[in-house]
Amino acid sequence: MKSNKALFTLLLFFIVLFTSSCGLLQDLEVQLQQNNGQEAGLLEVHFIDVGQGDAIWIKAPQDQNILIDAGGNRYGDKVVEYLSNHGVANLSAVIGTHPHEDHIGGLDRVIDHFAVEKVYMPKVLHNTKTFEDVLDAVDRKGLKISTAQAGVSLNLQGVDASFLAPVSEKYKELNNYSAVLRLQYGSQVFLFMGDAEELSESEMLGAYPQTKLKASVLKVGHHGSKTSTGDEWLKAVDPQYAVILCGKDNSYGHPHKEIMEKLEEKGIEIYRTDEDGTVVFRSDGKTISVK
Repeated sequence: MKSNKALFTLLLFFIVLFTSSCGLLQDLEVQLQQNNGQEAGLLEVHFIDVGQGDAIWIKAPQDQNILIDAGGNRYGDKVVEYLSNHGVANLSAVIGTHPHEDHIGGLDRVIDHFAVEKVYMPKVLHNTKTFEDVLDAVDRKGLKISTAQAGVSLNLQGVDASFLAPVSEKYKELNNYSAVLRLQYGSQVFLFMGDAEELSESEMLGAYPQTKLKASVLKVGHHGSKTSTGDEWLKAVDPQYAVILCGKDNSYGHPHKEIMEKLEEKGIEIYRTDEDGTVVFRSDGKTISVK
């Protein structure tokens, strides 16, 4: 009887020990996966050369893909080809910053081609064939448009991504509806401005502490137009790098001389798609490299 009780006690001890070990091993595995994502994972941001327009592909550290704009109508196939050549099969988020053709023109081709989880656009209508084409593509995929506005966050792993603008509900100028995305990985912050002008910048300055606006990389608003990148805004963001997406010898004169002088005076490292072609940033959350 005593031997049976001792055997039972010993058996119970081993069961508890095995169960605890499994739990510890599972916890350790989860922790290793998290650390691997934080320490070894790379964030990639591709500023794609689409002439006088915007197209930005973000590859998050855990292989989630985000596309911000897709250039004008004639660049849709180029963006699809670029993403496909880099192994992209699905997009966690597609963002149309605002309804101007040079930003959303290629989005219908992208939405038709890839598996898309969510589409974000600001709450504003535009009576153009280009805008209707995007809405039709969204409808064909059985998707709904989620409103891009201040305070809305993207569901991504390993990075923090949220919209800082538009802050207000109505604007006279369509550019100020631009969805401004803030993306943070580790200590590195990227700000994607769309075509947001000084009014939108002023609203963000009033809505957020300066620590929220400080960024390592600034995608300069409105292709480097003097309507954007005001003095107070640039002072608050204080970027190390500035990226300007614009077309070679474009008719708007972008980037404007005034903006280039501001950036140069502050010693900011400038990249331009009209001169440098597609520009790729990579970050481990601590440092940034540029190709």
